[in-house]
Amino acid sequence: MSSSSPAARPGPITDVPPLSLCAREPHVPADRLVAEMVPPPRFDSVRFGTYIPDPDQPSQTEAVRVLDGFAAGLGSPAAGAAGRRRLFGFGRAASKAPAGPRGVYLDGGYGVGKTHLLASLWHATPADPDLKAFGTFVELTNLVGALGFQQTVKTLSGHRLLCIDEFELDDPGDTVLVSTLLGKLVEAGVALAATSNTLPGKLGEGRFASADFLREIQGLSAHFRALRIDGEDYRHRGLPEAPAPYSDELVTRTAHATEGASLDAFADLLDHLAKVHPSRYGALTDGLRAVCLTGVRPVPDQSTALRLVVLADRLYDREVPVLASGLPFDQLFSEEMLKGGYRKKYFRAISRLTALARDAGRLTEAR
Repeated sequence: MSSSSPAARPGPITDVPPLSLCAREPHVPADRLVAEMVPPPRFDSVRFGTYIPDPDQPSQTEAVRVLDGFAAGLGSPAAGAAGRRRLFGFGRAASKAPAGPRGVYLDGGYGVGKTHLLASLWHATPADPDLKAFGTFVELTNLVGALGFQQTVKTLSGHRLLCIDEFELDDPGDTVLVSTLLGKLVEAGVALAATSNTLPGKLGEGRFASADFLREIQGLSAHFRALRIDGEDYRHRGLPEAPAPYSDELVTRTAHATEGASLDAFADLLDHLAKVHPSRYGALTDGLRAVCLTGVRPVPDQSTALRLVVLADRLYDREVPVLASGLPFDQLFSEEMLKGGYRKKYFRAISRLTALARDAGRLTEAR
């Protein structure tokens, strides 16, 4: 829908001014970070039964089967110790805990349903919610920053399951930190599950001199059995191309006419994100029903781009539509960025922002 179509003509501006992300500086206590380690709202109701495998991609059906058995193996109170023996025996008894992986790692492209399956595993695991944790890789590292390493180990060691979405290593410090953390948790009997667009042994490749940290990367890989999930991005299956950006006038009028919408200039928002720790981006979006942005343009540098990726993830998790003027979202990142070590993050952000832009089309109706 373009801004010149009849359904998209601007309506009257209401008396209620829109919100501004740039005016928000949330402070998130550490206990909230722990309490919020559950599947995001978008995945509240997903289950293995709601995942629809592509009949042309047998790996998707196989992933559901394996994960369903993995969840069943975590059902008893002893799953954190002797019950670990069943994680990949799926019900078969063993005389001693295996030396193999204690976790499962979902590897696949964008939009094949990895997060859907990871959240379904969290829901299917028969344990109290406070014995299961679910968060992105960034949220996990932020938790360590908020609690400290030892307290994080103590807090998560009593869990039955830790699910880590979007597992990617961006620097050597994260490699050593996460390798050590997951090793401690596995020793405590915590089962692991993760998603990524990169196989465990390839983590960090293209971002830093990963060969210098091969031992840590191999240690991470040893914790997981990799499951490859093939398929095309479901967000683009049979759907139209991403809508063209709207006019500044329409975006502004829609923001004023939509209760709970924010309105910011894109350049101002990028500047503001540099002042807010990424662990607070979720709180930055609290209560929003829509995000309206004017003047979308290419991001100027990699640090800014990576912050925008985190915000896009949080908006997508919370199903907050994004209405924008300026350039389309597939022009956010330079060709150099899309060929570099963080390219998978950038393509994911484009995919998710495109989906949210489609969702925003309904906001323009009768405007």
